[in-house]
Amino acid sequence: MNYFSLFFTSLSFLATPQKQFSTLFVPDPPPPLTWTEHWFDHTQVLKRQYFDNSIALYYDDDMDKSITWPIRYLGAAWAYTQKNYGPFGDSSRLFINLHAAKYGGGHPSTYFDASHDYRNVIDIGQKNSWADSTGWNLDATVHEIGHIIEGSSHHTHNSPAFGIWHDSKWIEIFQYDVYKKLGWESDADRWYTDKMKTIDNFPHPNTQWFKNWFYPIYSENGETAVLKKFFTLLAENFPKNSIGKDRFEYTRNLNFGEFVFFWSGAAGKDLKELALHAFGSKDEKGTDWIPQFDQAKKEFSKIKF
Repeated sequence: MNYFSLFFTSLSFLATPQKQFSTLFVPDPPPPLTWTEHWFDHTQVLKRQYFDNSIALYYDDDMDKSITWPIRYLGAAWAYTQKNYGPFGDSSRLFINLHAAKYGGGHPSTYFDASHDYRNVIDIGQKNSWADSTGWNLDATVHEIGHIIEGSSHHTHNSPAFGIWHDSKWIEIFQYDVYKKLGWESDADRWYTDKMKTIDNFPHPNTQWFKNWFYPIYSENGETAVLKKFFTLLAENFPKNSIGKDRFEYTRNLNFGEFVFFWSGAAGKDLKELALHAFGSKDEKGTDWIPQFDQAKKEFSKIKF
């Protein structure tokens, strides 16, 4: 079961800047040796396996304690995420909770959510082996990291595009970028080959999000830079309310025309024709998005391309 759709609407994905120290680095305090889960149907007492200032790794009692690849791989993926999309709250640490012989998917949480004790968290379980560091094991864990970005980057709660890209077509290109930039060539090639063949039924049947939308945007417009800029432009321009010091929340979702517009702004060029090729002229509800795109040009006139 993937809990994200329920989780996203009910929990807070808020972030504040990390404290800055000009001459002294103050590390996070050690995470607890155990952590008793108290969310959804999770009631395990997790045991800490490893920690540093980037990650804290927890296993339930059914996990094979000799499995250590999450320290290297997920530590690298989180460091890359922090460098390009962070910070995510006052703590630099990601809590990684892994379960064996139970559950069938994962969910995220962020530093400002009470349900997971105000920590950035990915929590994943499966009934197969965690021994291998590739395939589903890697993909599922990095996927949940992507949700932390889309739900809390730039100190702002919510993902205005979630209703458009669902769970989550953007994360597919994020994962490709992570694998590629971290030098995981076999995983990048594997992921690329699979996603170039992936077909979805939204916004219309036979839509190929990766092949016809995200990969062209990524490959032709600066790769990581264009992914980062989309979230930057949203935070700088899309309607949001202040809900505390350096904490904000988007007040509504993007419509499809605005979605195309903000990606055009990120790419620095008009992507309307690319969107028409990838999606047609109607959104998932059958609404013509081109007038929405034209209106977005007026409403968000500071964004030029």
